[in-house]
Amino acid sequence: MTAAPTRIILICSGKGGVGKTTLTANLGIALARQGSRTAVLDADFGLRNLDLLLGLENRIVYTAQEVLAETCRLEQALVKHKQEPNLALLPAGNPRMLEWLTPEDMQRIVALLAERFDIVLIDCPAGIEDGFRNAAAAAREAIVVTTPEVSAVRDADRVIGLLNTQGIEPIQLVLNRVRPKMMLNQEMLAVSDVTDILALPLLGLVLEDEQVIVSTNRGEPLTLNGNGSPAAKAYHNIARRLRGETVPLIDPAKEGQGLRAKLGRFMQTRIF
Repeated sequence: MTAAPTRIILICSGKGGVGKTTLTANLGIALARQGSRTAVLDADFGLRNLDLLLGLENRIVYTAQEVLAETCRLEQALVKHKQEPNLALLPAGNPRMLEWLTPEDMQRIVALLAERFDIVLIDCPAGIEDGFRNAAAAAREAIVVTTPEVSAVRDADRVIGLLNTQGIEPIQLVLNRVRPKMMLNQEMLAVSDVTDILALPLLGLVLEDEQVIVSTNRGEPLTLNGNGSPAAKAYHNIARRLRGETVPLIDPAKEGQGLRAKLGRFMQTRIF
């Protein structure tokens, strides 16, 4: 019986700041915890924040740059997570890599990772420039991350068009920083608005959660510590769906109604 081929998943966005790298870090931990040997590849050579979000910045000795130059072996450049042995990071190299890196270089790196891991997550630079094209050249499937904002959705649509021209499939959607109350009040695009525009299957919804900021600043992904926050639950559920489980999506409308109901009950119990 032959082993299943390694899944090479590009995590991308049209607009910066929508939570793409945060999703990559948390999803990497969640997949590893669920039993998948997982590598996260930082292909965002200009910004290189994935190591910070994973709390691994002080353990980097070699990077993808040295692997490509063959001045170190892949095993030397991989940074294993101490608390999650199924996860390893291949850090981005010097930002000057942007000047000479080619799609073929990215394919070489990913091919090496595919020999050792079940899943490779590629943290792609935001936008549609050369960094995106290089990262996408090695991908077999993609997750597009956006927030329910008009500009972010429009930029995501441009990225989806490029992914389609490269024959990458499936392409799935993660809607991040969802605020049920704002959706209920029609102050934010509804989930159906976004899915209608982008025409992608919805892999997950991540509610706005201040714990994401706290965990990011600490370099401790929410999925690492079993945190019961809404975002942590969402990341774990996204990982489960990626692994083939059937997990119901939350309904933001019901979440918003729940908030309003709680507020109503609170007001009724107050004595004036």
